[in-house]
Amino acid sequence: MTQQINTQIFAFTKQLTDNAFKAHSVALKGLESVAELQLKTLEQQAKVSAEFIAEAMEARDVNGLRGLWEKGATLSRDNAERTVAVSQEILSITQKTAESLGALVQEQQQAANEAVATPVAAAKKTAAK
Repeated sequence: MTQQINTQIFAFTKQLTDNAFKAHSVALKGLESVAELQLKTLEQQAKVSAEFIAEAMEARDVNGLRGLWEKGATLSRDNAERTVAVSQEILSITQKTAESLGALVQEQQQAANEAVATPVAAAKKTAAK
């Protein structure tokens, strides 16, 4: 009897750790995708801002400053649009990660239910005989 309980406990523990590893892997992949997306965006915004600052340093007269004003407004709008687009992509990645984690939880619940139901059904058959 003790051996049967130990076997079931070890099987359940193995299943639990396998699912925890899968969940950890899915979460890390999502985090990696989000970090990569944010780094690319930061790099692009830094490059554009550096170019703008370089142009600002070269402005020598009022007309150059007017051009910078328009360019600065365009740069701000582009950065805002880029930020919104990246935020939407991050939300999409997060949603996909959450759905994957939810599917893993459902699989684990179903497997746990089956792991409990199978020995109980076997015990009922044995007791009925």
